[in-house]
Amino acid sequence: MVFGSIISTPRGNLSLQQVINLANIYLESASKSTDPDIVLVLCHDTEVSLTYVKKAAKGNDDNTMRERIATIYTSLGDLLDSQGHQDEAQAFYKKSEKRGGPHKSGRSTHPSRPGSIVSSAKSALHSNGPTPVPTSQSSRKQPWSTATIPKDIFPENLSAPTIAFTPPEPDSRLNNIRQLACCLGLLQSSVEVDNILDPAARKWLQITSNEPDEIERLKALAIDVIRAFKRDEFKDAKAVIEVMYLAPVLEKGDFRYLVKEFYSGVDQSGLLDVYQLEGLAYLIQGAESGYLGSDDLVKVLSLLSTRLRDTHQQSTDHLYQLTVAVSHVLDAMADVSVSGLDREKIHQPLSSYLDEMKESSDAYLVYQAAYAYQALMCVPDDETLWQATLRRSGTVIQGVSGLVSAVKGLDLNGFIEGLRKIQDGLAGATKVVKAVKSAYDGAMSLGESGQGFYIRLKEGLSFDKKCAWYAALRGADTLIRAGQFAEFKKLVYEAPCLRDPAFQWGVCQRLGEIAANPTWGETTRQSAIAFLVEIYQNDLVWGHNTIVKQWIVNILMQLSSLSDGDIQWRSTIETQFQRLQKDGDATKQMLFKTCRDNGPESHPLKIGLPETGSPSLLDRVQGRPDVEGTIRQLRRLRLQERGKTVYIPPRAKASLQSRDESGFRLMEKVREFLESDQMVFLLLGDSGAGKSTFNRELECALWQTYKRGGTIPLHINLPSIEKPEHDIVKQLRKAEFTEQQIRELKAHRKFALICDGYDESQQTHNLYISNRLNQAGEWSAKMVISCRSEYLGIDYRDRFQPGDRNHHLDSRLFKEAVITLFSKDQIQDYITQYVSVNRPLWEADEYKKALDLIPSLKELVRNPFLMSLSLEVLPRMVDPGQHLSTTRITRTALYDQFIEHWFERDKKRLGEKNMSPQARSAFESLIDEGFTRNGITYFKKLCATTYKEQGGQPVVTYSRYKDESSWKAEFFSREEEKQILREACPLIRNGNQHRFIHRSLLEYGVALAIFDPQEWKEIQASESSLARRRSVNSVMSFDEYVTVSQESITFGQEPDLNSPLTWRRFVNESSMIQFLEERVQQEPLFKQQLLDYIEHSKKDKKWRIAAANAITILVRAGMQFNHADLRGIRIPNADLGYGVFQSAQLQGADLRQVNLRGAWLRMANLNNTQMTGVLFGELPFLRHDSEVEMCAYSPDGETIAAGLSNGRVIMYSTSNWETLWTSERHSGKLTSMMYSPNGIQIASGSSDRTIQLCDVQTGRCIHALNGHEGEITSIAYSPQGNQIATSSDDKTVKVWDVKSGECRHIWIGHFRKVSGIIYSPKGNQIASRCVYTVRVWDVETGTCLFFKVLGVFIDPIQSFAYSPQGDQLASVSSGRSTDLSIWDMTTWKCRYYGGHGSSINFIIYSPNGNQLASAGYGDVRLWDVNRGVCLHVLKGHAGDVRCVVYSPQGDLVASAGDDRTVRVWDAATGVCQQTLTGHSDRVTSIMFSPKENRVTSSSLDTTVRLWDIVAGTSQHTSSGHNTSVKGVKCCPRGDNVATYSHGDRTVLLWDVETGVCRHVLRGHIYAVSSVEYSPQGDQIASSSNDTTVRLWNIESGACIQILKGHTDWIFSIAYSSQGDQFASGSNDTTVRLWDVKSGECRHTLPAHTEAVLDIVYSPNGNQLISCSLDCTVRIWDVETGTCKYTLGHSSYVRCIAYSPQNDTIVSTGDDNTVRVWDVGTGKYRYTFLGHNVVTYSPRGDQIVSGGRDGSVKVWDTESGDCLWIFIGHRDRIKKVMYSPRGDLVVSVSKDSSVRLWNITSGQCQAVIQDVQAKVSSIAWTEVSGVNLLVTGFNNGAVGAWKVQIDEDRCDVSLSWMRTKGVLNVMDATIYNVQGLSLFNRQLLKQRGAVGDPTDRLQEASKATTMASVVSNLKASSNNTAVEDPTLRPSGSLEQLKQLEQLLEQGNDPPFQDMVATIVRIIQRYK
Repeated sequence: MVFGSIISTPRGNLSLQQVINLANIYLESASKSTDPDIVLVLCHDTEVSLTYVKKAAKGNDDNTMRERIATIYTSLGDLLDSQGHQDEAQAFYKKSEKRGGPHKSGRSTHPSRPGSIVSSAKSALHSNGPTPVPTSQSSRKQPWSTATIPKDIFPENLSAPTIAFTPPEPDSRLNNIRQLACCLGLLQSSVEVDNILDPAARKWLQITSNEPDEIERLKALAIDVIRAFKRDEFKDAKAVIEVMYLAPVLEKGDFRYLVKEFYSGVDQSGLLDVYQLEGLAYLIQGAESGYLGSDDLVKVLSLLSTRLRDTHQQSTDHLYQLTVAVSHVLDAMADVSVSGLDREKIHQPLSSYLDEMKESSDAYLVYQAAYAYQALMCVPDDETLWQATLRRSGTVIQGVSGLVSAVKGLDLNGFIEGLRKIQDGLAGATKVVKAVKSAYDGAMSLGESGQGFYIRLKEGLSFDKKCAWYAALRGADTLIRAGQFAEFKKLVYEAPCLRDPAFQWGVCQRLGEIAANPTWGETTRQSAIAFLVEIYQNDLVWGHNTIVKQWIVNILMQLSSLSDGDIQWRSTIETQFQRLQKDGDATKQMLFKTCRDNGPESHPLKIGLPETGSPSLLDRVQGRPDVEGTIRQLRRLRLQERGKTVYIPPRAKASLQSRDESGFRLMEKVREFLESDQMVFLLLGDSGAGKSTFNRELECALWQTYKRGGTIPLHINLPSIEKPEHDIVKQLRKAEFTEQQIRELKAHRKFALICDGYDESQQTHNLYISNRLNQAGEWSAKMVISCRSEYLGIDYRDRFQPGDRNHHLDSRLFKEAVITLFSKDQIQDYITQYVSVNRPLWEADEYKKALDLIPSLKELVRNPFLMSLSLEVLPRMVDPGQHLSTTRITRTALYDQFIEHWFERDKKRLGEKNMSPQARSAFESLIDEGFTRNGITYFKKLCATTYKEQGGQPVVTYSRYKDESSWKAEFFSREEEKQILREACPLIRNGNQHRFIHRSLLEYGVALAIFDPQEWKEIQASESSLARRRSVNSVMSFDEYVTVSQESITFGQEPDLNSPLTWRRFVNESSMIQFLEERVQQEPLFKQQLLDYIEHSKKDKKWRIAAANAITILVRAGMQFNHADLRGIRIPNADLGYGVFQSAQLQGADLRQVNLRGAWLRMANLNNTQMTGVLFGELPFLRHDSEVEMCAYSPDGETIAAGLSNGRVIMYSTSNWETLWTSERHSGKLTSMMYSPNGIQIASGSSDRTIQLCDVQTGRCIHALNGHEGEITSIAYSPQGNQIATSSDDKTVKVWDVKSGECRHIWIGHFRKVSGIIYSPKGNQIASRCVYTVRVWDVETGTCLFFKVLGVFIDPIQSFAYSPQGDQLASVSSGRSTDLSIWDMTTWKCRYYGGHGSSINFIIYSPNGNQLASAGYGDVRLWDVNRGVCLHVLKGHAGDVRCVVYSPQGDLVASAGDDRTVRVWDAATGVCQQTLTGHSDRVTSIMFSPKENRVTSSSLDTTVRLWDIVAGTSQHTSSGHNTSVKGVKCCPRGDNVATYSHGDRTVLLWDVETGVCRHVLRGHIYAVSSVEYSPQGDQIASSSNDTTVRLWNIESGACIQILKGHTDWIFSIAYSSQGDQFASGSNDTTVRLWDVKSGECRHTLPAHTEAVLDIVYSPNGNQLISCSLDCTVRIWDVETGTCKYTLGHSSYVRCIAYSPQNDTIVSTGDDNTVRVWDVGTGKYRYTFLGHNVVTYSPRGDQIVSGGRDGSVKVWDTESGDCLWIFIGHRDRIKKVMYSPRGDLVVSVSKDSSVRLWNITSGQCQAVIQDVQAKVSSIAWTEVSGVNLLVTGFNNGAVGAWKVQIDEDRCDVSLSWMRTKGVLNVMDATIYNVQGLSLFNRQLLKQRGAVGDPTDRLQEASKATTMASVVSNLKASSNNTAVEDPTLRPSGSLEQLKQLEQLLEQGNDPPFQDMVATIVRIIQRYK
């Protein structure tokens, strides 16, 4: 049969017989189906086929065909009747009768259900009469209700929205017509509107209502606007819109005058004036009751009818507009019961025109005509129903204030019943419903026949009878205007005409207009869209009307196009499209696709009144100049200039210290700022981070969404403006704004100033304040300003925070963000865009491959500008076939290649350009000489000269006549060669301004002028040893040993005096320094030149600037000046931060203003140096003879008091830190201390039960307050200072009079000791806390205000605090409770903030009360007080945090506690800015200085430490780990060493010779527990507590495998000797064996019953040993995975090792035994007692062990005899190790020393100690025959020591050190240092420096011999010094000075070294 072919073939391709067959197939399938919904669909399909047959057979009198069609219709009726669809069945019976079928009536008594079958036999459009329907149909309710629609659609009616508008000042100019309309509307309103007005509008209304002159002025303005409209010759759309806004608030006479004007405009225009027609329609629609009479409406209707007749042959657009206007007039006439229209002149012609429109091909016109026809039919009839149900609304100010009038007298239920009566009495419920081809596949057949879907619409409309759908829509309009959306939903669902296509069309149109109107809220608009989707999808309720479905899709497409840049709104609609696309069967989906492909139809949705134009009528009336036109020109220009560029939306973080992972989308954050009350947004970022690109994109985005009268975005290039601190918006004149327009903008418009290049303009002003932004009479603007991060200092916010004319800054108006580097995804997106836009030589995949494989490039391309450079030059830099993983590319190399490529490309471009003969000759001359080389020379000279003459300002303004004799003429004159070179340069020209395409190119050019490797290559071409390739393939590190010895600095020929290094300090210009430090690392010649500058500074001070630059560059490049001869160098202002100068000779050096923060100056000679203003970044501490319990600053910051555990109070002056007085009046521990508010008294409480009140200046005791019977726990001064409250263990609170010392109150009530008291800020209350309770007392009466409200807490109350305003009391508890309790002091109600994971120790409010800090175990949490949310969790402390304090400004938070550290945090971002270490015991208190950037902390270690949190900040940062180094491993190849740390979860790979960090291996999410190199040295493995092992490539630093399988921490890992297998031991008790290549787990060994602590492969790789907490050692067969032997200890086994001969193993553990086992038998050979650290010698003949007693023993492995016992350590041994040759043993002890022992002599040959940190791990390696001992320290530092052995002598010297910023001056000599401040003297003495800076080294009056000096020293060695050496010189040093005189007298370096060593040893001994 042909069933398949029929189904798959379009009906247009079938014969009539085949279509009949298809109908029968559908009918047969329907009769067999048991699913009612499927029956309905198949009946639909049957009718569609019959419809097609009827049209195809039209005019054919084939009776057989008619009979067959009638038979099928009868069968359809029977089937539907049996299904209970009586209405539909009756319709089909009628169709059957028409074609000769039998007469039948429905037999079913079931209530009909909604179906999609059209019930009328003929289109209602052409119907001659009604079809009777049983009355039960209309009287019963629909079988669906509002419950069937999703509840989230219009869930409730809207209350009147708040009217928010900007009220005008009296007699001031109004901003726009909407403001005027709103003002008049409020003044005329008779309704109480106070509850819907915002405060500003309410205040304006109250004032203006009593100002008749102002009211008359506003009315006169409105009348003037109407008159201006009348005078307007053109009356364009914007003028019409403007008066339409005013129409609803005009008085009757003015309103009628305006209607008359519109009437005349429509009547007298030759061509139809559509705008005035719309205006007339709008006026009619919104006319106030009584404003227009019946005659007026009839007259208007007559005019429109005439115009409709005359316009009949014109465009459908005009017809549509006329029909809409007619509809509004007829609506109005129906509402006011106009009757008696002249049928012959008006009614009949109009109805005839409307009837003719049903044949139009425009569906929208047909619908509007039908609507007008329905309205026309209601006009002649005197129907009280309309008067009862549809009432005119009051005055409506649409689009102005959001007001809508209320529904007056509309009874919704009665209204719906009225609709049913209309339906029953006129046509019946189904009479008007007809939609031929309503099945979805009808859309396809229509498409095939070339017809449009409009046919469906007009076949469903009636032009001859009144229908209920018109009345229902009128009611819907009333409800919508009133915001009664819930009632609107009910009306739609209960209307009897629900299934009418015309009703559905109208409902959808109204929903579309709601969704498109921004006046409605977001929720309402979303509900409208959801309602449309519901109608589209729910066919059961709404039927299958194709026209409606198509209309819905059309509406959604229009809404999408109206989103106007609103990405979120557009995304919402697109989401709905995706839902609809998949809805229904294939035919419905095809319908959707067809609609989307065709696009939206004409006649867009009406969304209320649009924006008015410019200049407006109101502008003309008020004399306002037109600015919008010029603004539009500026907008077009800016958008055109942006063009098509590569742009990746950047991400940013909250501050410089924030992690990149905490980033956010920058554009979203800036838009939030623009919508907020904040005024300045500071955008920071590194050079090339994309700040300028973002700024231009931001301006473009704001211009795209700009609307008339809105905020004007203005991109300002600060370097191009002269003195932007005075007139930052001056560039408006360049944009061709007139002075009058500029005054207008300044007075009445707002700006978003996007200021780019604050650093490039060399600004130091606060541009917001200096331009007086947002002050009276000045520019109204928000500012987004960008600046390089490195340009700013610590206090940079002062340059940007908004303030008033008195420079009072307000941090609340300030916001900042830092652009983060590109992420991996952003890099991929950038490459894709770049290839698409630029079409380079490479494809995207080639770029991505190169970036993946070139190790050094991965980090560089995270910078957007370097990314662009990389993509530009990579194809040139990488040779074909070159192995990418070995390619090294630096930042400097990219710029080298870029600038060369730039000139080569421009050479080609210029060669193709038409030139004059003179220019061509000049060009060819340049070609002959080398165009690229000439171009680069011109470029670097231009950069250097620009930098010199303009101070780094990158924009050069050149005026021919003004500058022809200046330096600019050399580069910008009209000479042909200069013009050609200038045109070829990477410059952008804008008029007479020239700027570099990026500032970093200017800096690169200056760096190139300082050292150009290509130029030096040409100069010294004959010297092949100095010739180097250009830096393209240079290695980014030293190729030779970088530590500078005395011999390495040579005095050569005089350097270049014209170098930029000689005339500008580049110390603080990090971008410039970075270029130069890379040059140092690449070019040895440049390094030598810099050393020459330093050397020449010794002889002539003219080199001091160059020397300071040179040594700064060398230190940044990683060069270390150990043992260097730097005597007499002049380097003022140099940055030596974190530099290493071990044993450097710096005598007589000029170190003024030098930054020495974190410098390593151990054993350096600083005698006779000039150190005025030197910055160490640290301050000396104050040591005491007892634990410091607390300290406190006076309110003025002039003094500080320390309270000790021995009861003493010591007062210091903060000006010189001298002791003012010491009080010893207390006999017990100090428990509390506090200054009075005025700072003249200090009160102290003690465990001796007394309170002492002392005078701050003299220390005199003013009062001793006695009376408590227990320890004083707390004291508090009242805010007024006249009272002091005390609490005690005796359960009482006492209040004392400060003046008399009398006790005023004794408050009893607590049942345990009172642990704390505080005054309220006003001083009228005191809060006291006991263990579980808080009481609040009235100070005046002494009564307890409340106790029960706070109640009894579950856990002890640890801390409480009043808010600064006194309206809140916060309390926290220790123990199980982890909540903060915030009590309202007015209502006594409590809010609880949860979040701490442990008990809370302390709580404090910020100074402004907006923030709250709480301290717990390991963290501090910052809370938003108002919202109750945790803003930041400050993690970093390792124990309980005991104290937290805010800085006086509230921008910083300091915290301290049990971990002995002080941390300083940014309160806004939660980022840790500094970690201050130095205390050796718990910190008891911290404070910010009230007047300086200092933090003070006290500790149980008996010290008070002073921290400078600003001074000495270095551009150079410390290297190394952030926490203790847990392990060091050396690579088998000997070229690098690995270190790892638990805390920072990283592994660092170091160049073993230079100390340069090659790679930072990141990836583990928890602590790294172990690392191991592969035997070949090409891989390194790391294990972690995150249960994974990672394998890394040494060369690239890339992670190549992640081994997963363990379920708990991994403690140990090991490679097999062949490197093909890998083992890991874990806390999960298993050992896993892995295949290195594949990463697969070969064996899982159920090794132990407890954690596996260590594993080791045998030397031959056949066996594996493991040890565990289960006290056993197991030997495993690697091949089979079986355990061969189990060896036992009596306690945990922690360390095991194989002998090199593979015959024995050694193990040790917590039982303090060392056991040696035979591998073959598993039996132990020997047991060595007392030690627990062990290792084999390289030859395997010895074992060395260390014990808890500090001894080291060497054992013979053959005999078991002890060969040596090394004694010298004072604490337990942590690590022992043999040197690579086995001749030395190194031991590390807990006593902080490392000792080297000679294995032959048994002597200790060297000691490494006094390095200010404990050695935590060691490793040996050998480089070029030199032993290097690498040490890791507990502060994260890493160092390498050169060990040289010469017979019995062993010399140990520092090779390199990567410090962690701790100043090290141990044993440095500082005699006769000039200019050293008192604080710095004390600091150096405390840190171990030797000598007195105030003592001058004089020549000895008599000969001094070594013997005499040593003799005198011995004689004085028994003298004891009792003075505190931390603050004063300790004892007499006469003899020591004599010895040091020998140092000065001698010229023999070896002799001097010997004497210096003796001095240090003796000084240390003393």
